[in-house]
Amino acid sequence: MGQMIPDLAAASRAVPAKFKSNGISNGINGASKKCQYDPTFTQKVIAATGPNAHPRLAQIFPSLVRHLHDFAREVNLTVAEWSAAVDLLNDCGRMSDDRRNETQLLCDILGLESLVDEITSKQLATSTTQTPSAILGPFYRSDAPFLPNGSSIVQDLSPAVPWYEQAQADSAFLSGRVLSTDGKPIENAVVDVWHTAPNGLYEQQDSDQPEMNFRGRFRTDQQGRYALYALRPVPYPIPDDGPAGRLLKMLDRHPNRPGHIHFIVSADDHRPLTTQLYDSRDQWVDNDAVFAVKDELVVKFEPREGDPEARWELSYDFVLGRC
Repeated sequence: MGQMIPDLAAASRAVPAKFKSNGISNGINGASKKCQYDPTFTQKVIAATGPNAHPRLAQIFPSLVRHLHDFAREVNLTVAEWSAAVDLLNDCGRMSDDRRNETQLLCDILGLESLVDEITSKQLATSTTQTPSAILGPFYRSDAPFLPNGSSIVQDLSPAVPWYEQAQADSAFLSGRVLSTDGKPIENAVVDVWHTAPNGLYEQQDSDQPEMNFRGRFRTDQQGRYALYALRPVPYPIPDDGPAGRLLKMLDRHPNRPGHIHFIVSADDHRPLTTQLYDSRDQWVDNDAVFAVKDELVVKFEPREGDPEARWELSYDFVLGRC
């Protein structure tokens, strides 16, 4: 299983040079001549769809087949390369569980989740004032504990924790409002928030962290306000110990994400918002491994005065579109 990606490289090296172009081979006297495959094959596959197929699938499946087949013909995809790609997907599935979604991580590094997120948000948007969405990411956990406004999502922080000093230096107070697109505050909205520890690991990745550390859900008050203590986020590499990481290495790409805080904000009669806020100080904010950063979501933390629990503060209002 671990040799799957190297096998893809070996399979590519084994392809004759004349088939390594974009599907074009030299003809007589140097003229270009497209490789000829069965011109009717793709349409046969599309036409096999029955009359009682799922309506949306029947709508999009022909385009999927055409693009897949055109890709295979364009690069002269071999059986060995196709088999390696299938193994990659299978490997992602075997590695995925309720704490890590490797297949979703693969989609992230391909930019697919960010693209689909943009398409969906623009299709459903009812106002240009709505807060932009961002990808969910592979480390979301449902059922984070509900906490009172003004409490902390940082658990069991003590000098015995290896990253205690950095946590102290990055202690932060987050607050703001949840608003509708007409500017009215939304009472009882749920703000679900999570981020990594200063070591760059989410709690389900780190056996030394308490369960649900750096995670919490908060309800807004009558003025739509939320407030919590957290940490200023740190950059971290996405996990590279699986098939997605091996693919990154083959592509000669870095695995780093800029420091960010995840949010899911929801309220009755409004569309849920999944988004991330990115720290402007971060060196990777313009070079995100999963292409999820949007300018509107880059924020600046300010020094906080007179609060022994936080050295930084951030005020941010979320605007939800109506259903």
